[in-house]
Amino acid sequence: MTEQQTLRTVEIARLGQRGDGMATDGTVVPYALPGERVSIRKDGARVSLVAVETPSPDRIDPFCGYFGTCGGCAVQHLAPEPYAAWKRGNLAQGLAQAGIDVPCEPARDAHGSGRRRLTLHVREIDGKGVAGLMEARSHALVAIDHCPITVEQLHRAPAVARALSAPLGHGRKPLDVAFTATEAGLDVDLRGHGPVSEGLRATLVRLAGELDLARLSLHGDIVVERRAPAITTGETRLVPPPGGFLQATEAGEAMLAELVVSALDKRVKRVVDLFSGAGPFTLAMARTRDVHAVEGEAAAIASLDRAFRATRGLRRITSETRDLFRRPLLPIELETFDAVVFDPPRAGAQAQAKRIAESKVPLVIGVACDIGSFARDAATLIEGGYRLERVVPVDQFKYSSHLEMVGVFRKDVAKRRPSLR
Repeated sequence: MTEQQTLRTVEIARLGQRGDGMATDGTVVPYALPGERVSIRKDGARVSLVAVETPSPDRIDPFCGYFGTCGGCAVQHLAPEPYAAWKRGNLAQGLAQAGIDVPCEPARDAHGSGRRRLTLHVREIDGKGVAGLMEARSHALVAIDHCPITVEQLHRAPAVARALSAPLGHGRKPLDVAFTATEAGLDVDLRGHGPVSEGLRATLVRLAGELDLARLSLHGDIVVERRAPAITTGETRLVPPPGGFLQATEAGEAMLAELVVSALDKRVKRVVDLFSGAGPFTLAMARTRDVHAVEGEAAAIASLDRAFRATRGLRRITSETRDLFRRPLLPIELETFDAVVFDPPRAGAQAQAKRIAESKVPLVIGVACDIGSFARDAATLIEGGYRLERVVPVDQFKYSSHLEMVGVFRKDVAKRRPSLR
């Protein structure tokens, strides 16, 4: 043990928002639970759990052999009931810190059959390409055989990543390999290498065939599409763009779409879907209402348009490619709709939320994947006269500290600009 390293025993008072145990003296202890007495090692600012001397009755055996090394999961060692309470409590605390007083509903489990998206990192270690995930709070790579929280189709992802890295130099340049499980097979996007020669491109095409990939792309540029990597969202067949956004689980997407659609009352005839992506919410709402989708990525809008044209029975869908961070829709534009749905990236929708708050749209439905940004945007809407009626936590990022949520906001409006039908 070096001079900087110390061993000591601490009592754990509570579970922090990131899933770490918070000791009575303020020390943050990874993988410790409330009520436990644990031995820890401090090496400078880094703290590691050495032994659990008095275990919590809520402690269970993790199902993954990489837990505690890989940084992907934070709380596999916590029993289901206290785990659900922790997730709900994190959301309630985040809202309270923003001055928002609204009851949070119980967290809904949306893990389903597992995550359908996974990004692996490939690095050269001892002259070999190694594929895996990062250690918690570290740049160290943890090599894995498979990730058990993913759908079975993704269990071969590390082997595929290693095979694809071989002609690219086995990870001498840090390489990220993004996988999506689709109905046609694996959709893979390679990131970090840069442009490739025609010869190398031909090699990647050959490998895609040998590995039976549905589609292989390089930084979103399609190298080969052997089968259209489609997913079914509701009753619609959608092909997302290479490397495009998709909800983490199939169950999560279905649950979020159901919550959005069920919040639309009979008075809602026309909806604007902001940060629509490839349009899973747009397509779900278009079963009964006209929808205008707005998204910054042109490729996502193109995917939505193809799905709309191939699907019968939908109401009118219009779309617009627009950077909502730089050019948010203004109140005069928003007020041509009966409801607003927004589902921004993790950073939230600060600029757009301000414009919504200034509008007279009576119903707003916010979907978010970050508690802090959701609370900030919700506070902006409330300051503008909206009332937050309900918040539903949706847990599709199971065993991690991340949480999805849906909030329903209403504003009592005496006069509104007429909708443009």
